[in-house]
Amino acid sequence: MHLASDSHAIGSCESCALKSGEFFCHLEKAALKAFDAISFATTYPGGASLFAEEEAPKGVFVLCKGRVKLTMTSSEGKTVILRIVRPGAVLGLHAVVSGKPYQAAAEAMEPCQVNFVRRDDFLRFLGEHSEASIHAAQQLSESYQAACNTVRSLGLGHSASGKLARFLLDSSTAGRQTAQGTRVRFTMTHEEIGQVIGTSRETVTRTLGEFKNKHLVAVNGSVLLIQNNAALESFVEA
Repeated sequence: MHLASDSHAIGSCESCALKSGEFFCHLEKAALKAFDAISFATTYPGGASLFAEEEAPKGVFVLCKGRVKLTMTSSEGKTVILRIVRPGAVLGLHAVVSGKPYQAAAEAMEPCQVNFVRRDDFLRFLGEHSEASIHAAQQLSESYQAACNTVRSLGLGHSASGKLARFLLDSSTAGRQTAQGTRVRFTMTHEEIGQVIGTSRETVTRTLGEFKNKHLVAVNGSVLLIQNNAALESFVEA
């Protein structure tokens, strides 16, 4: 594996301690070894850009650690967060396979560790390893499903409270169940939440305040507590 001069070694994909259940992490040994030979490991600080919207596809970025947001910006400067990407995902896959520009911008939300593979090397790798090609197709399918969910939320959603309730419930799926409710790590700003659900920061702040007053949720620093799932579901269904 080739390391950028300013990176911290992630190590071989075969022995990586950060393995998730996604994409390349559980390919057969031969495929992982071939991937190691063409990948460049590096780190990005929070706020760093991995690639820009409409930029020519230089390669794919396999996220090993951290979170990345994919965004699109209108000519008027309005930004929408398409989704938050977590470890195991491959960024830029559609652009690299199709040869078209990146459809969205990718920005690190926190310090991230990434494996980068140049486009030509990646396409050759897919051609030589059918298992990896199947994984790539599966990830493209998942990305399409995520895009449909975003369109459904932005275009077919009802009130701001319904959209925010849906976002909070979705965020809690990976949370920890306690006697008080579902606890989940919650580090997004109100502005970022607004960019996800298609509303303003002020609306998010006001609506979240209403949920707190009704004891539906509680926020303590970076911890979100979902106290009443049923009540939040009623906002979604209204």
